[in-house]
Amino acid sequence: MANFNKVILAGNLTRDPQLSYLPSNTPVAEFGLAINRKWKGQNGEMREETCFVECSCYGKQAETLNQYMSKGRPLLVEGRLQFQQWTAKDGTKRSKLKVVVEQFQFLGGGGGGGRRPEDSPAREGQSYPAPESAAPAPAAPPPAAPAPAAPPPAEPAPAADFQESGPPAPADSEIPF
Repeated sequence: MANFNKVILAGNLTRDPQLSYLPSNTPVAEFGLAINRKWKGQNGEMREETCFVECSCYGKQAETLNQYMSKGRPLLVEGRLQFQQWTAKDGTKRSKLKVVVEQFQFLGGGGGGGRRPEDSPAREGQSYPAPESAAPAPAAPPPAAPAPAAPPPAEPAPAADFQESGPPAPADSEIPF
């Protein structure tokens, strides 16, 4: 059986990202995302619910997210679900799902002021993919030569050469609709 673990969410940050570092000095940004859903109930009344999701982001992405995002700002994330289990101080077993962000994109609007200077290089709609392995990226292929212009379309045969077979088409007034 094939496995597939991919999540795409768009929502607003519930708090400022919390930047920390792993023992390997890898940056980690943790934040919450609130995703709102509105629908019309069976009785015709508008309903609304909010889903709160914990997210983690690593590497250069974590630093970028921490620098430019703040509570209330809209964000689109793409990543994978990760299941975590632990034992609480009182001895109970606990678990949760969180999203490990692989890519994100800043979205416009929203409140929350933000920590982003207006002259920064990050712009609305800019995407930040997760860093690839240390292997060098393959060279881009040379640009393709422009395609030659298509010849002009051939002119249709004159109407006098066309002979119609069968009954004549009905006049517009005879069409039943």
